[in-house]
Amino acid sequence: MRLRLRAETKPAERRAALAPAHAAELVQAGVEVTVERSCARAFPDAEYERAGARLAAEGSWPDAPPDAIILGLKELPEDTAPLRHRHVYFAHAYKGQRGAQALLSRFVSGGGRLLDLEFLADDAGRRVAAFGRWAGFSGAAVGLDLWAHQVLFPSAPYTRLESFPSRDALLAWMKPRLEAAFADTDAPSVLLFGAKGRCGAGALDLLSRAAPKSEVLAWDKEETAAGGPFKETLKHQILLNCVLLTGPTAPFLTEEMLDRPRLLRVVSDVSCDPYSPHNPLPIYRDTTTFESPAVRLRRNPPLSLTAIDHLPSLLPRESSEDFSAQLLPHLKTLEAGSAVWTRADELFREMAGNAAAGGKS
Repeated sequence: MRLRLRAETKPAERRAALAPAHAAELVQAGVEVTVERSCARAFPDAEYERAGARLAAEGSWPDAPPDAIILGLKELPEDTAPLRHRHVYFAHAYKGQRGAQALLSRFVSGGGRLLDLEFLADDAGRRVAAFGRWAGFSGAAVGLDLWAHQVLFPSAPYTRLESFPSRDALLAWMKPRLEAAFADTDAPSVLLFGAKGRCGAGALDLLSRAAPKSEVLAWDKEETAAGGPFKETLKHQILLNCVLLTGPTAPFLTEEMLDRPRLLRVVSDVSCDPYSPHNPLPIYRDTTTFESPAVRLRRNPPLSLTAIDHLPSLLPRESSEDFSAQLLPHLKTLEAGSAVWTRADELFREMAGNAAAGGKS
């Protein structure tokens, strides 16, 4: 098997789908591992070289041998060229997202295949590898810090975010800001959607460490089964959305509700899928970024939203090592065609067929 880890091109993306320690395991198992050089990745190129991987030029994956499997995380660079390889990454192309049909058409025209990381699932339908816990942890951190920023600097924009070398470094950075905010007001109340999933567990972990005195209303399927909108969204200072939706649902919060009397000051949409028709928070249209992490939805009283679609890059090394460890046993079975990969391939063929027919992908 030839596996090629491509360099990520998304701004501020420092994660990797394969950590050096796990690259070494694949090399020892007889896999030919090639890693594109990257100065942005949290792991230096030298760590992969010591693991036995070959190094290649950044962005050289289109010229890789036809049987190479291209491994990544975030979207490919925008292009129209046909795709001839097998690609493993989060493509965001199966839920009617913007640009999905054009992307799938590139695979169809090039004869390539997409094995989407989001849809690698075991026999019970549970994802085999996910960043969910780290997304929830990071999303709660940004949401809580954005609230503190509002308290301390009500007129100043929320400035760019940088990644941290560890969870402890992130918490140490937040601590004096939160202490200053708590000196002026009580710890904020939080409404958390998706509390029982991996993402929700990460959010609860952060809140217990950084704001243990915050009142947290933790909701999951049982509490949302009746369908929104939910008036409770206006009764808490922070709203965290950690729900992974796969089908249509009534909105949790609507644009019209934002003009009602509310305690709500910060929305952190960790699930972050504004381009999908299933978005439960149709109060914004585009994601935010590490460069511009938040947008102001209302000014009086203030209401800010953050919706970064690669939040675990706030803690790139820890989140990558965790994800890579989950994915590793399945990478070892990729060529053997285990059930996990077979299902992913069948789903791609179904979705690609829709794209080829001009239907919704």
